[in-house]
Amino acid sequence: MPKLLTEMLKGTLEGIVLATLSGRPAYGYEITAWLREQGFSDIAEGTVYALLIRVEKRGLVDVEKVPSEKGPPRKVYSLNAEGREYLEEFWRTWSFLTERLDRLREGGK
Repeated sequence: MPKLLTEMLKGTLEGIVLATLSGRPAYGYEITAWLREQGFSDIAEGTVYALLIRVEKRGLVDVEKVPSEKGPPRKVYSLNAEGREYLEEFWRTWSFLTERLDRLREGGK
């Protein structure tokens, strides 16, 4: 993955993961697999798991341990009310930034 893409992705991955969870609860590997299907092929599972720990500590997701057929229980993450508020703020900020970047690309008009 090119360095610039990696750096830009770091700044937005939290919002991307929360947006993923806004549709339905999921566990870490499911999120990683879905992101890869969407073209984020170089995202490491460890990156997603570390992010999930951070958003859990910040109270943006609820976690339920669900039994697994292949080992220890899985942690299934779901977006809670605080996470939805944060995601709404993420989208407002994203819109603000993309509007201004589009203007810059068009010559500042």
